[in-house]
Amino acid sequence: MKEYRPHKYQQYVTDKMIELPYMGAWLDMGLGKTVCTLTALHSLKYLRFSIRKALVIAPKKVAENTWSAEAAKWSHLTDLRLSVVLGSEKQRCEALGVNADVYIINRENTQWLVKHYGNKWPFDVVVLDESSSFKNHQAKRFKALKAVRTKISRLIELTGTPSPHGLMDLWAQVYLLDGGERLGRTISCYREIYFLPDKRNRTTIFSYAPKDGAADAIYRKIQDICISMKSEDYLQLPDMVIDDIPVALDPKAKRAYQELEKTMLLTVDDEQLVTATTAATLTGKLLQLCNGAVYDENGEALEVHDCKIEAFMETVEQLNGQHALVYYYFKHDRERLLTALAKSGLRVRVYRGAEDELDWNSGQIDILLAQPASCGYGLNLQDGGHHVIWFGLTWSLEEYQQANKRLHRQGQQFPVIVHRLIVQGGTDEDVIRSLECKDGAQEALLAALKARVDKAKEGLPG
Repeated sequence: MKEYRPHKYQQYVTDKMIELPYMGAWLDMGLGKTVCTLTALHSLKYLRFSIRKALVIAPKKVAENTWSAEAAKWSHLTDLRLSVVLGSEKQRCEALGVNADVYIINRENTQWLVKHYGNKWPFDVVVLDESSSFKNHQAKRFKALKAVRTKISRLIELTGTPSPHGLMDLWAQVYLLDGGERLGRTISCYREIYFLPDKRNRTTIFSYAPKDGAADAIYRKIQDICISMKSEDYLQLPDMVIDDIPVALDPKAKRAYQELEKTMLLTVDDEQLVTATTAATLTGKLLQLCNGAVYDENGEALEVHDCKIEAFMETVEQLNGQHALVYYYFKHDRERLLTALAKSGLRVRVYRGAEDELDWNSGQIDILLAQPASCGYGLNLQDGGHHVIWFGLTWSLEEYQQANKRLHRQGQQFPVIVHRLIVQGGTDEDVIRSLECKDGAQEALLAALKARVDKAKEGLPG
């Protein structure tokens, strides 16, 4: 466990969460909104005795592991009890029956939860992790939460981009904070005050455009309850931030992973066979497994699970249109990523040369997929974005650092945020430990593999 030493902006956010009963923390993804919120909830529960039960509503993969992993990381949060409300209806009901301080559920089950409790809503605090998921005033999840809004004494909204498609996205989110006090009690009222019809025919208005000065007027209205934590607003932000995103395998995927891992590891149960060559081959296979697919003896990619792909897509969704440089390692990673992104509506490109560099820097690419070895040196990509996502990790510290330097270099206007997708209990964790300890890649690889071989031997009949 680590001792929590917050940055000044993190302490500011936590203090505001304690001070304001309803607030929006619009903090760039990766700058610590989860630990800020958990710290505030801990203080409100155990130091101020002012709350009973908190509910976190989050994207599924985030609900699955991120909040629990973050709470387990910091020593000051040891007595904060969390319960993850996922799975079948029976499993969700059991998780709700656990005596906890914070209950975490995925956003798709918002309607179910409201219906489940009816008039006996027990949560006095609600946290919306990625509140832009509630930007649609016609969505069932918004209507469900609106129905219990008067029973919630504290509400915290977390997002990096509250209005990814324009100012119209703000109304529903702000309504959940103040019941319509600042931007109007209905979406129609909001439109009438701040917008003009844009695209239309004789009878139907298809879109609205903000009136002159509308943006400034809206921001003035909500500035007392919404904190904008863009980097340009705070001078003491770190210039590169690591955002580790834990990926939990679902039970079926976990069984498949463990079975394949054990089978492969036991092929080198003679320690003398664990050479650099076999270690590289086997750890390569294990990293493929973490990513969700593995090559068979014929060079065909066999899909094992989609858990990391799902976590990746949720990460991209939370960026809400901000551009990201995505590093993959294996060819089947690239193909599966392209398939997953095909229906996203984003402009996706695989880096192949100078033309892609120019298009990225000019803002014509939303997601740029790259193999770290292919663009580790010399490329200047700092003008195109400030988010890096590591889908597939590398053992090479030099390769890892150089790949991050494509964005984290002179001329970058924003803090670079490096998101690392890490399968819990998998070889991904060995790679991260190696990178953080700055071990030589080969030595770390051998040590990690030998440890996993020993673990695989445990429980074998003697």
